[in-house]
Amino acid sequence: MRIHITSVFVDDQRAALDFYTDVLGFEVRHDIPVGEGAWWLTVVSPDDPDGAQLLLEPSGHPAVKPYRDALIEDGIPLAQFLVEDVQAEHDRLTERGVEFTQPPTDLGEVTMAVFDDTCGNLIQIVDRG
Repeated sequence: MRIHITSVFVDDQRAALDFYTDVLGFEVRHDIPVGEGAWWLTVVSPDDPDGAQLLLEPSGHPAVKPYRDALIEDGIPLAQFLVEDVQAEHDRLTERGVEFTQPPTDLGEVTMAVFDDTCGNLIQIVDRG
């Protein structure tokens, strides 16, 4: 068993697509209209194009808002991405206008940082030190 697709809820799929591709550097895997302004929209890492896909899922379900609000209020990231060097990625993303809610923090085994994805989520980046 392996992870094939996982989701992040987004307020606007097209704005999320721009952020996840133009800012973060992911690549579009699927962009399929599914009716009424919604798409089956997935992105993948250019380093692993056949790996796990991230579904940019519309956040319209009534349970999504209280769930995401609670996570953000408590500072809990919705997802975690592995990077080679958190400090370098922090610097690159900061130059691109990304706002971090937690700067790079060395935790011994890993270094981590948390940013706002502009789509309603906190995302954590980590490296393995």
